[in-house]
Amino acid sequence: VEPEFKYVGNMHGNEVLGRELLLQLSEFLCEEYRRGNERITRLIHNTRIHIMPSMNPDGYEVAAKQGPDGNGYLTGRNNANGVDLNRNFPDLNTLMYYSREISGPNHHIPLPDNWKSQVEPETLAVIQWISSYNFVLSANLHGGAVVANYPYDKSQDQRFRSHRRTVNTPTPDDKLFQKLAKTYSYAHSWMHRGWNCGDYFADGITNGASWYSLSKGMQDFNYLYTNCFEITLELSCNKFPPEEDLERQWMANREALVAFIEEVHQGIKGMVSDENNNGIAGAVISVQGISHDITSGDMGDYFRLLLPGTYTVTASAEGYQPLTVTTTVGPAAPSLVHFQLKQEVVRKPAERKASGTRMNNKALQKKVVPRATRRGTQR
Repeated sequence: VEPEFKYVGNMHGNEVLGRELLLQLSEFLCEEYRRGNERITRLIHNTRIHIMPSMNPDGYEVAAKQGPDGNGYLTGRNNANGVDLNRNFPDLNTLMYYSREISGPNHHIPLPDNWKSQVEPETLAVIQWISSYNFVLSANLHGGAVVANYPYDKSQDQRFRSHRRTVNTPTPDDKLFQKLAKTYSYAHSWMHRGWNCGDYFADGITNGASWYSLSKGMQDFNYLYTNCFEITLELSCNKFPPEEDLERQWMANREALVAFIEEVHQGIKGMVSDENNNGIAGAVISVQGISHDITSGDMGDYFRLLLPGTYTVTASAEGYQPLTVTTTVGPAAPSLVHFQLKQEVVRKPAERKASGTRMNNKALQKKVVPRATRRGTQR
């Protein structure tokens, strides 16, 4: 089974470089595959690559009518309803911070009961899309700065949310996210140098909340609701660069775009099955020392991104005895680790736990106060 990878561009309609780069990347991958490029052929054969050049076509149309010369900093940023799509996903960070305090779930945080009525059509479509595939790795392409941004985007203490360079808010996979961000920044022609657009980011990367806190963003939503690890790529100081600059920008980003896709092939992967070799969907894969679990796909397949090292990994599923193994991850290909779970001894109903580590939605939200969306930020 191949890991699922995705690129999403043009979430903000007036940030158009990502849209152009993803169209060019699609053409490049097809052309190089036809030419027999070994690297590209291997990547395509071993990876399911999903590319969404524009998440906000309505906003793009507004920006495109203005053109690169007459484009205001916010013209076309929002969708047709005037909503910033990167402030429109369900706020799972607040639920996660509360859940952490009560030792609740650390992954697949449940959605609020009324979430569909609170999101835009584009957001709904993307949530349904990312719920339909077991995505492993992703990047969201933006403009207005040059930096690779990784989660969390939202700080726990929202008193700091209006100030730049505030509080670093790492995920349990912080070192891995830094490595993923550096993979892009150092493969990019100048992102890694740090000084861009009148701002400085060491190694060309930043923790999102450390830059500024952002609520209801797509990046954090991917990590907290799905198995997907997503970063946000800010690719140009000019949100709507002129046509004559596109060739230079493509050459600056081409290697980085390919190298980042290749990062989906690290860590561990395998199948979770029962004693009859039937795949077990929704099995929880836990790594000792990292308080963020992932789950197996519909066929029982799983992919867990990890840095090189030795790990103790447990697979568990309702109705089965958990199984723990120790495995070593190398720097090149992912390690293959299969789990064959035995059915557990029948217990009393009261002793059974819910599937995975999900918590009752209402119980988790009971004491959580909704937060307002941040004003005037870039991502």
